[in-house]
Amino acid sequence: MAENKTNTDRIKRIYDLCELHFGDVRFVGIKYHKKIGWIAKAQFDDGFENLTADGITSVEALRNLKNRVKKIIKRYNAV
Repeated sequence: MAENKTNTDRIKRIYDLCELHFGDVRFVGIKYHKKIGWIAKAQFDDGFENLTADGITSVEALRNLKNRVKKIIKRYNAV
């Protein structure tokens, strides 16, 4: 039987991915913006720019951020 993922699980997964590939992570989270919708954000300690992604739902925003992180990792590994 499949377990239902929570946003906490998704945030933890993104945090672990970022920490493994980029180093120190300050923050991974999500917030609601009235005009934009849901925004997922990852902040790093060592001057690396913040990564953000948005979506209509919180789940979609987190999924978009995870895909963006994975795309960057894939690009790094290809070089």
